[in-house]
Amino acid sequence: MSPTSTATSRRAGVLDLPDTSRLEAALWLTTTTVVALIAYYFLGYDQGAVSVFGSDTHVHEFLHDARHLLGFPCH
Repeated sequence: MSPTSTATSRRAGVLDLPDTSRLEAALWLTTTTVVALIAYYFLGYDQGAVSVFGSDTHVHEFLHDARHLLGFPCH
């Protein structure tokens, strides 16, 4: 048997996945969830309560049109 036929008959159509531990997968899932929740809060629920530069509302004004586009009430 040639090396080519051995390689193709081994597992045709099976995807080789990288070795990741469950701890690493849990870390990625947790990090992604936290970042998504922070983005969701700033986009959906922050009404200027979190001020980045003192008493102004830069975050709220920056995301204002996106809030309306996604259907969040703004005022």
